[in-house]
Amino acid sequence: MQLLFIVPYPPGKAPSQRFRFEQYLDFLTKAGHTWHMAPFISDATWGILYKPGHTLAKARGILAGFGRRFLLMATAAKYDYIFIHREASPIGPPIFEWIIAKILRKKIIYDFDDAIWIPNTSEANKLVAGVKWHQKVGSICRWAYKVSCGNAYLQTYAKRFNSQAIVNPTTIDTVNLHNQVKNQTQSGRFVIGWTGTHSTLRYIEQVVPVLTKLEQEYDFEFRVISNQPPQLPLKSLVYQPWRKDTEIADLLAFNVGLMPLEDDAWANGKCAFKALQYMALGVPALVSPVGMNTEVVTEGVNGYVCATPAEWETALRALLQDASLRQHLGQAARATVEARYSVTANRGVFLSLFS
Repeated sequence: MQLLFIVPYPPGKAPSQRFRFEQYLDFLTKAGHTWHMAPFISDATWGILYKPGHTLAKARGILAGFGRRFLLMATAAKYDYIFIHREASPIGPPIFEWIIAKILRKKIIYDFDDAIWIPNTSEANKLVAGVKWHQKVGSICRWAYKVSCGNAYLQTYAKRFNSQAIVNPTTIDTVNLHNQVKNQTQSGRFVIGWTGTHSTLRYIEQVVPVLTKLEQEYDFEFRVISNQPPQLPLKSLVYQPWRKDTEIADLLAFNVGLMPLEDDAWANGKCAFKALQYMALGVPALVSPVGMNTEVVTEGVNGYVCATPAEWETALRALLQDASLRQHLGQAARATVEARYSVTANRGVFLSLFS
């Protein structure tokens, strides 16, 4: 088969692309299929996309993206399946999706891992928030051959429009990437960690009072790995810019990984990706009881589910004080990912999308 991947970002850059389908591309090649990836954003535009300023350059990059999309429509007919991740264009109505489905009559695999039908305005996207056209998600679901959903919450939405909505979780490559396990018994300064992008930094704020209190009693580092530095009143805070080439080594420095969320419609669409990254490396995850988090983390078995400040504090105290507990939970966390959320375990689900 010939497969076309219509994606927002250049290959190897965005976590959603890397962990939802890019890590499966070799399997498609080995099965004899050929594929082509068509990003909307160029490498140059990606480099400035989330930086302040550069307004004209960003606008030129968006216009160039639309130009590439129109050219792509001239060759799209030759593909057997067209996999669309999130949307064919970041703003405006689903023109390209409509052409592919209604004019070219191609089979669309529509993939998303967030509640992208809900407006989620941030500083980075506020200039285009008014033309994002979130309502197009339902239409694309309706036109799709199959809908690939990151979790059951997203599947429930997609099934309103298409009975062929399948849960295809965001997965971890435990063989080639997250292939090391933290030794929690090694000495060294205790590291409480968080990783994510600028869009989710705000969720950390709910655990700041707990960390402030614990700072008075324990010597630890609160390490934040992100594409932008956080502004938090913590003396334990250490910011580390995210880098792909050191991604795994940086996460292995964590003793505990945090994933706080707010209980709202947008957060319920999250696919527990932070928790899965920690857990795959043998790092216990402490998570809010929101969305898929409670499916991935089992209280006291492979991590802790924390609904209140007191529960965050109790869990952190226990792990700060007991290396053997960290080791036990970490091993169970790794086993959970290998069995249910790894590329190896999910390979059949992904490949079945193209059938």
